[in-house]
Amino acid sequence: MTTPKIFGIAGWKNSGKTGLAVRLVTELTRRGYRVSTIKHAHHDFDIDKVGADSYRHRQAGAHEVTIVSGTRYAIMHELRGAPEPSFAEILARLAPCDLVLIEGYKREPIPKIEARRLEAANREPLAPTDPHILAIAADHKISDTNLEIFDLDDTVTIADFVERVTGLKSA
Repeated sequence: MTTPKIFGIAGWKNSGKTGLAVRLVTELTRRGYRVSTIKHAHHDFDIDKVGADSYRHRQAGAHEVTIVSGTRYAIMHELRGAPEPSFAEILARLAPCDLVLIEGYKREPIPKIEARRLEAANREPLAPTDPHILAIAADHKISDTNLEIFDLDDTVTIADFVERVTGLKSA
């Protein structure tokens, strides 16, 4: 496989990023693409369960813990005070795929769509200050831009847009 295409979804908390990401993954995989995702969290998170063997390994000081089964594997890497890895470092760790869909990382210079919902925690538009935002997907009328506007729930049309701007269709 060649270098994957990259496309992002940016927006404030509760702007609809995750719902749009999930729907796009579903639609793009239905179209035959191999899609990976990266989700940036601005808070501490844990995918492990207290008391599980892997949790105990991490608590004992393991640098990385890999859990493997017949259906999936996960690698947990403990930073232990080291700085958060860069976007490029995380991207380099992914297996080959057609598209990497990014949720968050709103300041990365990658092509992206801005998700907007009226109920978002912050409704200040990102697009006016980010030249990498190519379109807006919203649940309300947008009139203050020359960018393409999509209904936040129009997954098929947004997937068509992602194919077009990333060059997926011609790949």
